[in-house]
Amino acid sequence: MAATALPPLPPQFKSIQHHLRTAQELDKREPVVAYYCRLYAMQTGMKIDSKTPECRKFLSKLMDQLEALKKQFGDNEAITQEIVGSAHVENYALKMFLYADNEDRAGQFHKNMIKSFYTASLLIDVLTVFGELSEENVQHRKYARWKAAYIHNCLKNGETPQPGPIGMEGESFDLEREEAGSSSHHSGTNQPTSSSTYDVNNTPTSNFTGIHIPPGAHAPANTPAEVPHNTGVTSNTIQPAPQNIPPVDPALYSAQSAGEVRLTPEDFARAQKYCKYAGSALQYEDVSTAVQNLQKALKLLITGRE
Repeated sequence: MAATALPPLPPQFKSIQHHLRTAQELDKREPVVAYYCRLYAMQTGMKIDSKTPECRKFLSKLMDQLEALKKQFGDNEAITQEIVGSAHVENYALKMFLYADNEDRAGQFHKNMIKSFYTASLLIDVLTVFGELSEENVQHRKYARWKAAYIHNCLKNGETPQPGPIGMEGESFDLEREEAGSSSHHSGTNQPTSSSTYDVNNTPTSNFTGIHIPPGAHAPANTPAEVPHNTGVTSNTIQPAPQNIPPVDPALYSAQSAGEVRLTPEDFARAQKYCKYAGSALQYEDVSTAVQNLQKALKLLITGRE
């Protein structure tokens, strides 16, 4: 972790305070994800205000942190290669989402699952440092933020939340107050801690019955299906799912290109992305996801088609 402490968060940067806090919380167990949380905060802060003295000072210190972390990581591919970093952050974000979604569908409502939903939405924000979000991730982010707010407010009001996607109006909640009882603040780091109510404008107000967020067992192909390692979750109700290994497509053994296959730079980029997703999935011991993505890469390289 970079030794440089951050100055007080300028009011203009209120929208990035939880991304910075998430970075602080992930420094030890997921330093790569923590690095990209800070990079997102840096890029977003530059767009908000890079001219006023307090904002310039804050961004300068944040840049010092990023530079120190970059030196610390050395040749880590997740830092030096964006495609690897993107796969790593996305896999972790979706693991957080799937843990919370599984707890929700099982009717297990508690603070850890609320925080997991909200943290997943913040990490999907972070994915924008690599480019435009996929429609799937946009939907995951909206749903996770809405679910976190909805479940929190139900528990606060003594109501029983309804599991899964339902029609619901926009909700908001105070994340700092929610975490106050369980989060410990690291000494020596001047992390923003002022109370901030999550922006209700970012919460969908439309009926969610039309959005099909699948349960963990039917997650996107690049999504590990187990609980994130070392999340601090104490619930024993959800056990790791057994590995469902997809059969290898026998056609791949005998696949022959029809004539000369000319792969475009985009084809190579897609194949590389599939391989990186597979590598990232293996870090989480998710064999099924690794096999699926490697088969996609192989098919693309052999036939020129996906």
